[in-house]
Amino acid sequence: MCEKQTKAKNVILPILLVAIGLGTSMAFLYLFAELAEEMLESEVKRFDDSIIQFFKQVSSDTLDVILFIFTELGSVWFLTIFSIIIIATLWVKKKDKWSILFFLIGIGGGGILTKLLKYYFGRERPSINETIDAIGYSFPSGHAMGSLIFYGFLCYFLIRSGLKKTFKWAALYIGGVMIMFIGISRIYLGAHYPSDVIAGYLAGGIWLILCILALEYVKWRSASSIKPIKAFKKFIGQQLERKMKTKTK
Repeated sequence: MCEKQTKAKNVILPILLVAIGLGTSMAFLYLFAELAEEMLESEVKRFDDSIIQFFKQVSSDTLDVILFIFTELGSVWFLTIFSIIIIATLWVKKKDKWSILFFLIGIGGGGILTKLLKYYFGRERPSINETIDAIGYSFPSGHAMGSLIFYGFLCYFLIRSGLKKTFKWAALYIGGVMIMFIGISRIYLGAHYPSDVIAGYLAGGIWLILCILALEYVKWRSASSIKPIKAFKKFIGQQLERKMKTKTK
């Protein structure tokens, strides 16, 4: 009996996590589509202008320096260098080829997706400033999308590691703060509209979730002899059969 329950748990839990992940991705996709539609119809102008005006009122030399540092933490050169470090660490310490592959797909695919979305929507930036990597089209924010994918993957790797729970929670908190302030820095420095940053987070969230789900599935299939679809059908059949027997009694 315990063995059957363990097998059922091994099948149901991964499928439940996949369902939650896909559900979250679909919700993000819906929100992104709604935001994109409102952006194209200029319905987010008041929202964007009010937030930009707020940042202009609170601007200072100190904030300029702090938020410039944060914007660099989401820049292409910074994420590229640290991506190489993460890949090297995964290979040297764990020989984890699947994590490396899906990390590359996440970062590289996210970059390609950002460019495609930018060219598709063709929204002009609030201002052009090459010193803060503010060139090209604006929607969605590449910094917001790239930082969410990169730091999201980094948090995932740390959570899957053998670190203590305290460090894992700290990693989640620090990662969340980093992602948030990188997005804020893009608005403050005039590189993006607020709606660009939100769209970047949504698009990045979709891609990150799909990449991690795919990685988890591959790792689970590599470590388990259970065929998920067949096992799930068998489990459902057993539950239905049990209910039928209960009713006949």
